[in-house]
Amino acid sequence: MSELPHNAPGQRWDAEAYMHNADFVAELGDTVARMLAPRRGERILDLGCGDGTLTEVLAKSGATVVGVDAAIDMVEAARARGLDARVLDAHNLPFEHEFDAVFSNAALHWMLNHEAVVASIHRALKPGGRFVAEFGGHGNVAAICTAMLAALQARGISGKARFPWFFPTPEEYRESLEAAGFKVESIELIPRPTRLSTGMAGWLATFANPFLHGLDEELREAILDDAESLLTPSLRDSHGNWTADYVRLRVKAHR
Repeated sequence: MSELPHNAPGQRWDAEAYMHNADFVAELGDTVARMLAPRRGERILDLGCGDGTLTEVLAKSGATVVGVDAAIDMVEAARARGLDARVLDAHNLPFEHEFDAVFSNAALHWMLNHEAVVASIHRALKPGGRFVAEFGGHGNVAAICTAMLAALQARGISGKARFPWFFPTPEEYRESLEAAGFKVESIELIPRPTRLSTGMAGWLATFANPFLHGLDEELREAILDDAESLLTPSLRDSHGNWTADYVRLRVKAHR
């Protein structure tokens, strides 16, 4: 799969593996989907639609939903559901005042030039259109990030340039939204510890590839093993169950 510009280098998406290791993402997006409150006849853009699980839910409202994602494999999975899904770069969407709402769940933190993304969302919306999203906020997976950076540093590898996510504070993101012309209705950080059904190994295999970009397989495995060992005291319970230290930023704004 080729990468689109501005996204985290080294990240690869496999729809089947994603469903196996991260099915909780769509399940936990139900609250923000209800916050969107899609209506029959509306035209809605699902930004970072992934395999289309939530896109399909939105479409059941009677709205016309267009899903976009940078990952070809995910878009193909969404199309297999019968959805209108397209491979597009969120930093430069080709839409001009076309949508009543833009929705995004668990995707915006992967889009590193957030100012360009916010401007692109604003341009895609009709006057008065709404933007509803939830994604990683300040402090999201802090323990996991620290463990990965420590495992890299122990081998003399700088992790700073490899950090793949944008996790803003509410103040920081509000400023970006208002600078683009949005009126912010609500914005808040929500701590949400999340049980990992396939353990920390499954989570790291799905999401941590940018930290390991360009490294040989033996070194990658050693770093992942070290990170998991570092995380065991804080994120694995006495029964062997793993929990990720998620903190989400939830926002609703109007154009």
